[in-house]
Amino acid sequence: MDCRVDKWLWAVRVFKTRSIATDAVKKGRVEVNDVLVKPSRMLKPGDVVKVRKSPVTYSFRVLQLVQNRLGAKLVPEYMENITPKSEMDILEMVKISGFVDRRKGLGRPTKKEGRELEQFTSDLWTDDFGFDDYDDDDEDDEVF
Repeated sequence: MDCRVDKWLWAVRVFKTRSIATDAVKKGRVEVNDVLVKPSRMLKPGDVVKVRKSPVTYSFRVLQLVQNRLGAKLVPEYMENITPKSEMDILEMVKISGFVDRRKGLGRPTKKEGRELEQFTSDLWTDDFGFDDYDDDDEDDEVF
């Protein structure tokens, strides 16, 4: 029984869809036995598949070939995760750091930044202009 590398990566749940797996292989993010491959490359038991998902390069040993997508509990029967501990440590560091590496001004503000912005704008409005009791919803004022 033969199995394509893109189909096997999808079947053992490394990628969510087969098209994502195929794109990853085409973009050079997948190696089999330290050689870049095409999506149609056939696997055999014992091959080592390396998948680069930023910031980590995962390594898997093919134990058995499979044609259909597996349930998560069955995956260990078909592949062995042999990713080095150093790579897993990098992943752990990224999880811990969160959005610390996000440069100021990029993306949506964090909750803390949103609170600081709200505090800044409310202080600016009430202190400079003296409208502490200003209310937008005055129903007494009718505008035609």
